[in-house]
Amino acid sequence: MREVVVVDIGGTHARFAIASFGADGAISLDEPETLHTADHASFQTAWEAFRTRKGGTLPPAVSIAVAGPVGSPGKPNPVIRFTNNPWIIRPALIPEKLGASAYTIVNDFAAVAHAVARADNSQFLHLAGPDVPLASEGTISVLGPGTGLGVAHLYRSGSHYRVQATEGGHIDFAPLDSIEDAILARLRQRHLRVSVERVVAGPGIVDIYQALAALEHRTVPERDAIAIWNLGTSGEDSLAAAAVDRFCLSLGSVAGDLALAQGGFAGVVIAGGLGYRIRDTLLASGFAARFKAKGRFESLMAGIPVKLIIHPQPGLFGAAAAFASEHGEDA
Repeated sequence: MREVVVVDIGGTHARFAIASFGADGAISLDEPETLHTADHASFQTAWEAFRTRKGGTLPPAVSIAVAGPVGSPGKPNPVIRFTNNPWIIRPALIPEKLGASAYTIVNDFAAVAHAVARADNSQFLHLAGPDVPLASEGTISVLGPGTGLGVAHLYRSGSHYRVQATEGGHIDFAPLDSIEDAILARLRQRHLRVSVERVVAGPGIVDIYQALAALEHRTVPERDAIAIWNLGTSGEDSLAAAAVDRFCLSLGSVAGDLALAQGGFAGVVIAGGLGYRIRDTLLASGFAARFKAKGRFESLMAGIPVKLIIHPQPGLFGAAAAFASEHGEDA
């Protein structure tokens, strides 16, 4: 059985695990370890800390999912830098520094798309459209609101698939009503160009909340995103709850736009911890109506299954799947 170290690195946390490939190609993960990036001077020292926790030895293969551009498969960027932590990775030095004879580096949302391709039907929660599995043929769009808005897609044909990472979170935000006009106007005070990531990512809830307060001529306390999400999802604050509902509407619109742009007619998948935390709100909101509200293409959109991936570690699972795609389980 082949084993590979899998790593999912964001701005705040780096998650490590050992992935194993069964004889049938099935992927299993041991218990993940989460390290704070701020506690380690470099990726190498974090790797060494994980190695110590594992008894001093690790498998000589690694797959790393990185929150940022990484180059193309087999041709990674010479230096990979992180936006929200000071680490860098030099792929050419991985064999020397980590003792890994084989490695894969993949964009974090490409890793999520690999997870979507390999996860079984039990790992998806139905959100909208026909309650059927994702199609085995065609393009599947994948997006996830977190600190930013991750976007990827995959083309699947039976057991074969190909993943494409994108920067789709940076397309223009397109308001559909007067409330979204007000949200855009607020954001335009700080940004010449407003991307969808400014609205349908976790931090965007602050501007939505403040824009709704201004519409009602209300003065509200300065609250951070976490506080607004907690107040809104718990129902403790009606204005925060309205902001969460508005977020869900905008997310539905963006998901539908991406499906149209990418040809994601085999299915759309929402990923990320935020999507899972607001799953009940998404189901009860106007997300589904906004997803299909595409004028002449409404009937087409209504036929697309929309799912939420609920795998507990899609980044790590997807990093393992990306390694298998590049090297083969027995490489």
